[in-house]
Amino acid sequence: MAGQWPYAVMDGYRPAQVGQAIARALEEAMKRKGLSANALASASGVNRQVITNVLNGTTWPDLLTVASLEATLDEMLWPRHVDWPRDDDGLRHQQLPPQVPREGEQRGSAPH
Repeated sequence: MAGQWPYAVMDGYRPAQVGQAIARALEEAMKRKGLSANALASASGVNRQVITNVLNGTTWPDLLTVASLEATLDEMLWPRHVDWPRDDDGLRHQQLPPQVPREGEQRGSAPH
């Protein structure tokens, strides 16, 4: 793995790539909606610690968690990983958007 979660490059390990894409989509959706983990937990019925763990990459969400969060956010979190481009070996890789620094963080710096 090279880089910082959820924008790290993980070569060829599809479960980690899907988990990463979900974490990134969740973080971005929460920012768009102006929701904290506590507010999303209250609205969705998903435990706040589970949301935090998914965002941090320490756990991958189960299908019920993804479905509950998608319904609450009214956005798709599950990536279209079957549409990811293939490399020369035929493996699919997600195309990562440029990393946006988190609040109070400079590009390329480690989180505090």
